Amino acid sequence: MSQVKEKDTVKVHYTGKLASTGQVFDSSLEREPIEFTLGEGTIIPGFETGVLNMKEAEKKTIEIPKEEAYGEVRKELFQQVGKDQLPEEIKPEVGMGLVSQNPDGTERQLRVAEVNDDHIVVDANHPLAGHDLTFELELVEIKS
Repeated sequence: MSQVKEKDTVKVHYTGKLASTGQVFDSSLEREPIEFTLGEGTIIPGFETGVLNMKEAEKKTIEIPKEEAYGEVRKELFQQVGKDQLPEEIKPEVGMGLVSQNPDGTERQLRVAEVNDDHIVVDANHPLAGHDLTFELELVEIKS
């Protein structure tokens, strides 16, 4: 039976959990498995490493340190925004998701980290930054 190697395209079912609490943050079990090609950089490095050398139908659990996942929380990605810069209909709350448009037209996902009388603080870090992760994996298919 073949094993996953660099440049293979694979289909994987997964359940992702925070290593510290066991809280599930995402799972593919109720939908199609994720499909990706190893070495293209579309998946966090620790996930790719975990899939390497797996055989079809194999299941395993991997631990991914934050450095091989979404990295540390970066303080420079927090920004203060005046409430007067928000659309009137938005009533900001901590944890609320917002979308900002970059100068090049692309969008950036933000979370409200703090709400004050005249301003809010938004966080542009990935929501899983700063966390070690645990993934339960099942290799569904090696496509190439």
